[in-house]
Amino acid sequence: MPANAPPSSVLLHRINRNPTPAVAAATTATMCHEYPKRTPLACPVPEAAALHHTYAVGPNQCCSAVVQRIDAPLPTVWSFVRRFDNPQAYKHFVKSCHVLAGDGGVGTLREIRVVSGLPADNSTERLEILDDERHVISFSVVGGEHRLANYRSVTTLHPAGDGEGDGEGTVVVQSYVVDVPPGNTKEETCVFVDTIVRCNLQSLSKISQNLAKNINDDDNKNNTPFSS
Repeated sequence: MPANAPPSSVLLHRINRNPTPAVAAATTATMCHEYPKRTPLACPVPEAAALHHTYAVGPNQCCSAVVQRIDAPLPTVWSFVRRFDNPQAYKHFVKSCHVLAGDGGVGTLREIRVVSGLPADNSTERLEILDDERHVISFSVVGGEHRLANYRSVTTLHPAGDGEGDGEGTVVVQSYVVDVPPGNTKEETCVFVDTIVRCNLQSLSKISQNLAKNINDDDNKNNTPFSS
């Protein structure tokens, strides 16, 4: 964990690990009803992508979205995001990842172990969507020792700009829906999860831009004519 913890770290110890029976029952009831669907997006995205960022949000749930502009080609960014088996490549809160079942396609299960200091020990997650053509990936949390129950996340990648001059950039949109842990408000939960997601996307931006720069440097070296 970084030496300077994010401002929302004060919320970490407020997420209780042991929900009361009443809270557990309410969570189960939430999963058995249909609720109006809404999207947390505050930025324009293609209509097909917006459908992925639309959730049925229950009364004890919250949803939000984080947007990150990355100055690197979309294929470069996607090469990191699509690796369900290697989230620690850019998610610094992940200590290790072990694939429990599957070959990396939809339905693959992984176990994530997180760094100390977070209100979690491990998380079992299932890959729900992996669309290499439309650049969409989604996973849901199906088990583990943590307090973010019924978490589902969708990440989509889009070319930045209008494709003229600015087309090498990428816009990453990550949205999620999650149960509000007992003892916390919806606002507190969103602030905490948003901070984690934002840190991950900032890390993704850094490593993607570094890789793109290295590729460009190598290309320039290969295209440099020999001096006589």
